[in-house]
Amino acid sequence: MLTAIYKKVHSGYVAWVEEIPGVNTQGHTKAEARENLEDALKEFIAARRMLTKREKVTQGNLVRERLLV
Repeated sequence: MLTAIYKKVHSGYVAWVEEIPGVNTQGHTKAEARENLEDALKEFIAARRMLTKREKVTQGNLVRERLLV
């Protein structure tokens, strides 16, 4: 489970995931900010997954498996 933080600002809300630096967004309403935050988190994970798959494994024996959170 992750923690979403919302801050009310003059133009609506800014939001970020407390445990993952760089996953942040904004919205006119809290609901819009939440939806945007979920999208940002999905995009972040997809980008990290793509980058990780490109890296060559050069040390030791590694096992990659899916982890459901």
